[in-house]
Amino acid sequence: MRHRKPKRPHVDSPTRPFRAPGSQPTAQQGVLVILVVGSEESGMNELVQGLRRHGHRVESATTGARALQVHQNADLVLFDLDLPDLDGLEVCRSIRAYGQTPIIAVTARESELDRVLALQAGADDCLTKPYGFRELMARMDAVMRRTQPQWPLEQVIEHGPLRIDVNSREIRLDGRLIEVTRKEFDLLHLLASWPRTVISRQQLTAQVWGDFTPLRGRTIDTHVSSLRSKLGSSEWIVTVRGVGFRIGSQ
Repeated sequence: MRHRKPKRPHVDSPTRPFRAPGSQPTAQQGVLVILVVGSEESGMNELVQGLRRHGHRVESATTGARALQVHQNADLVLFDLDLPDLDGLEVCRSIRAYGQTPIIAVTARESELDRVLALQAGADDCLTKPYGFRELMARMDAVMRRTQPQWPLEQVIEHGPLRIDVNSREIRLDGRLIEVTRKEFDLLHLLASWPRTVISRQQLTAQVWGDFTPLRGRTIDTHVSSLRSKLGSSEWIVTVRGVGFRIGSQ
């Protein structure tokens, strides 16, 4: 494994996975993919433009149903609890049940109970309208600092013909770019960072998915299977039965 001087970070495109899992992006330091959910068109458009001026990639959804369809690729979800089709608290619960994507809820209701219910539904923070844009940015920074997993990983890893570059979020095999999802990148990067270590399922769940409770179903196995297929060999990721996985040798 050789160390390389990090490249200058770039803005992620829709077809590339996102930033390094060990980084802590802020409104000043890095690019977030933010999903803004709300039905108030004028206010939402102003918010979207403000976030884009700060360099973030922003997607928008005007209904809860649409938010549930597209939230998976967001780094942070900012949504109004007052939605035209679904209960905002239920949307929050559904997004939280799917994973650990940071959520900031916004409500026009001033009661303490409404804010408490939003936090209990899974929101990491709750803002009451009207709020200032600078306050929103500060709260986004605070939420991302709290929710981003931290572990020391190499920025560039070369494992035989496999090259993993954190700053460009690219995986290359024999020089050929391998297109992977965000979680696939994080999973392979973690395994390759500890080439002689078996990483348990619990560690993978905590560090890749940011959750300390077991994932339901075969989520990890599905991601491992997809990576093996994209890398062209099952030997790249070795299953250690009853324990977890480790990076293979080629």
